[in-house]
Amino acid sequence: MEYIYETSGVCSTHIKFDINGDKISNIEFFGGCNGNLKAISSLCDGMTVEEIESKCSGIECGRRPTSCSDQFAKAVREAYEAAKAEGIGQ
Repeated sequence: MEYIYETSGVCSTHIKFDINGDKISNIEFFGGCNGNLKAISSLCDGMTVEEIESKCSGIECGRRPTSCSDQFAKAVREAYEAAKAEGIGQ
């Protein structure tokens, strides 16, 4: 299932990705630091929700209490819980 997450407090505006069970793929960030976000997308492709959360949650960007990677961790958790509630991909 394709999921789009509207970010908050960061330079990227939203994140689009596919979720199948707990696996994340086809990650695309819109806005933000292009090179860094391409790297995050590539490195996290095929990871599980828990793997992404363990690597990306809690990372800050400068004085901001969040970052694009932290927002991504929130996004995959939200997508996973939404899919689970709807019985999709489980």
